[in-house]
Amino acid sequence: MQDPYSDNQSGVAYKAPTQPAMPITAPHQAVPGQMQTPPTTPPVYPRRSNGMRTGAIVALSIILLVVLGVGLFAGWQFGRTSTSTGGASSSVTTLQPGTGPQSAVPPLTGNNEQAVREAVIAKVRPAVVEVNVTTQQGGAIGSGVIIDGRGYIVTNNHVVNGAQSMTVTLYDGTNLPAQLVGTDPADDLAVVKITPPSKGLTVATIGDSSKLTVGQDVMAIGNPLGITQTVTHGIISALGRNVSEGQGGATIPNAIQTDAAINPGNSGGALVDMQGNLIGIPTLTAIDPEFNTPASGVGFAIPSNRVATIVPQIISSGSVTHTGRAALGVHVASVDANLAAQDNLSVNHGAYVADTVANGAAASAGLKAGDVIVQIDNTNVSNTQSLGEALASHNPGDTVAVHIYRGSQQMTINVKLGELQAGS
Repeated sequence: MQDPYSDNQSGVAYKAPTQPAMPITAPHQAVPGQMQTPPTTPPVYPRRSNGMRTGAIVALSIILLVVLGVGLFAGWQFGRTSTSTGGASSSVTTLQPGTGPQSAVPPLTGNNEQAVREAVIAKVRPAVVEVNVTTQQGGAIGSGVIIDGRGYIVTNNHVVNGAQSMTVTLYDGTNLPAQLVGTDPADDLAVVKITPPSKGLTVATIGDSSKLTVGQDVMAIGNPLGITQTVTHGIISALGRNVSEGQGGATIPNAIQTDAAINPGNSGGALVDMQGNLIGIPTLTAIDPEFNTPASGVGFAIPSNRVATIVPQIISSGSVTHTGRAALGVHVASVDANLAAQDNLSVNHGAYVADTVANGAAASAGLKAGDVIVQIDNTNVSNTQSLGEALASHNPGDTVAVHIYRGSQQMTINVKLGELQAGS
């Protein structure tokens, strides 16, 4: 499935890449038979082949506080991802602890902040690895976090995408061959595996990202610019950001925004709290659209609860079978004056239903092509983005009141939201 674009030009952001941003653009690929809003045009994934530790870049559109990724493609009107780390499947594997050394972190008091920070770094750094990838375009580098004592490592999908071979460099400099276990492109997550050395592996402790608060201290650990085991410090700047990576990329729900520096090479690394718990996977860094340069202190990470939901599924079966994402199941386009005149619509705002997904939530409830969605529950819908915003607080199985215009007739249809199918 392709992710749709925002037609809002208020900002542009990039995956935390592994080489400086390059203004290389690729044309937007239209989907036949679907109504579309003009996208922002992203760079392709440039890679260097000169042996430098560089990697992939992809542009994304980001509108803070609203959900992107609604409308133009099948069923992408999703709400928030459930924060539960269970329920994916009764057969999903349980993550195994490591057998390597573990460091303790003292409780934070009013006068030991530096000691706590140093203890957190000592605890987490052995679980953070460098991921070296060989592709047809050359060499690339990213970061990863050891998530299971059997040698499973979580990273970003964009770090390993197109890999022909991979090696992992451990904290002590040991280089080991790695194999790809599986990917989840929709969440920009991937799992690779190494054979644990005889001394064992230190495994990161997964925290509960639903308990995070804006303003709390965090640290990012990874390999920016190929400089291994680098630590940056900051706070959580905001929670609940929903970020789309653009055409063919992931849409990350409930992303964590942080001002801890996330630079090229940090992708797939660790964002941790002051107890040394993994609370996110650094993935994106914002780009100032005026100057096309990295915006200082505006980075985004995949929340740990999403990681804890997805990674065990990949380890168990090599793929994701339970997405946890709510789907309305329609193809829509933003209504404006031109579309209203062209289709003789009764309103000049809303989300125009171009088509419904067969047997999807909307179709089952009675929504039809040609309907214009103007409200979800008590939230007004003016375009595809606001439709996503209206659905952002919902999960699969929730029932929402969808207010529509069908011709000149106003109607309200109750829709029980479905679950976005894996791979769609």
